[in-house]
Amino acid sequence: MVSGRTLLGSGERPVRMIESARQQWEEGRRRLGAEAADPVRHGQLCDLVDAVVAVLRRQVGQHFTLSELASVYGRADDWVRELVREEAPERPRVGIHDAALVGDAAFAAYARGATDWEP
Repeated sequence: MVSGRTLLGSGERPVRMIESARQQWEEGRRRLGAEAADPVRHGQLCDLVDAVVAVLRRQVGQHFTLSELASVYGRADDWVRELVREEAPERPRVGIHDAALVGDAAFAAYARGATDWEP
């Protein structure tokens, strides 16, 4: 999601695009879980994940497919980074460097509501 990563190239087929996105989302979810050892930081990250999920609710709605969500993910880098930048001063244990983790974990959480989601 954040620059420096290869993702969702225009030449990829939709199935591959979704698989690639889901792998990144699950990695974000795993990384968020690993932060539980620091309850304060973990709580602040979870607050940011919730904020991204709220934006997804407005942008994507309640009825969506993984393909639709992956399309939004491909364009989410800037607005997720901006949201983290705006919210980080109120959460001193997180920063802009956490934008990828926050975005990926939020998309992982939101993906479970897709009409075609399967574990």
